[in-house]
Amino acid sequence: MRSTVERRPPQSLLIAILAGLGMVGPFSIDTIFPAFQQMGAALGVSALALQQLVSVYLISFAVMSLIHGPLSDALGRKPVILVGGAVFTLASVGCALAPSLGWLLVGRAIQGASAGAGQIISRAMVRDLFTGSLAQRVMSQIAMIFGLAPALAPIVGGWLLLAGDWRIIFWSLAGYGLLLVLLVALFLPETHPPEVRTPLRLRPLVGGMATVWRDPDGRRLVFAGMLNFAGMFTYISSAPLFVVNLLGKGERDFWLLFVPLISGMIAGSWVAGRLAGRVPGTRLATWGYRISVAGGVVNLALALLPHADPLPWAVVVLPVYTLGVAIAFPILTLAMLDLFPDRRGAASSVQSFVQLTLNAVIAGAWAPFMAQSLLGLAVNALVVTLVAWVLWARHLRVARPAPEAR
Repeated sequence: MRSTVERRPPQSLLIAILAGLGMVGPFSIDTIFPAFQQMGAALGVSALALQQLVSVYLISFAVMSLIHGPLSDALGRKPVILVGGAVFTLASVGCALAPSLGWLLVGRAIQGASAGAGQIISRAMVRDLFTGSLAQRVMSQIAMIFGLAPALAPIVGGWLLLAGDWRIIFWSLAGYGLLLVLLVALFLPETHPPEVRTPLRLRPLVGGMATVWRDPDGRRLVFAGMLNFAGMFTYISSAPLFVVNLLGKGERDFWLLFVPLISGMIAGSWVAGRLAGRVPGTRLATWGYRISVAGGVVNLALALLPHADPLPWAVVVLPVYTLGVAIAFPILTLAMLDLFPDRRGAASSVQSFVQLTLNAVIAGAWAPFMAQSLLGLAVNALVVTLVAWVLWARHLRVARPAPEAR
């Protein structure tokens, strides 16, 4: 742990702020789902057009994710987070005032471009401050709080609609962004001091990301982490179709999908934190994949049941599936950061860029296609998890030891 960082607030407050930064993304995506029908009627657009509100957000998030991390390596973590939070707040105000879908898409693109500052850099800050099993434990605690966001966001969105039209959701996101800016400014320490920063020049910044991408061990971890979440994200991004079309429910029934998904995530994060330092991280991640695959197999079997009612069979095994996803998550993230101790921002950016690019494709094209049936979603979840497990197993066999973290 570095002695040159600023004095830190209590660990509980630090974890809460870092988790809050990570929750910006899920809240920005999932809170608007219950408003899709209302937005479609108000703006005169189709459900497919509204789905682009998610994909354009994710595309801009992915592109800027390549910049946030290297900038934080050069300028420090805190300034980049503060600027990103301020821009996100203003973009949310712009979305709330948008007169048409076109303007709303512009606002969503700016939201996505700025939201990643906190989410990406907060991961690097964890590794700046903590080492070994303590880093895994802290990352798991953050993931447990972060995991609440996808479950709470659509529920909050549905209840906000009782107090106003769809615009109130974006006003609420603006308030959340402003709150985070204040908390970061007042309490979050700078964890990347000047003496270890990289030069603020284009070639070193681009070169740092190229170094990360060219590393075969890094690429393998990037894709293993990306596919670890892909099955779950397909369920999340198809939530309007899943809840309304496949389950036949309404705008305040999104909890039927999100509570099972996220309860498994929270439980898995808790397990990963409790076992940190007791069970080797590599073994724990392997067990996470085994649990996810087992849950995926049972989920597929239930989807094949003839004439079965969608509830509870469509969601009953999802907590088991996401339990394994969450157990593997902190180990995969820390393994990536530990490969590049001098370029943690760049490593986090590359990892996030690849994952978010896939998420954008899932949200814009893949999820609407797979969500035509419960069977399609179940097959997708199982296949991507099997591929991720194969990549992780390959990594364990051939990867070089990570450099000793500073």
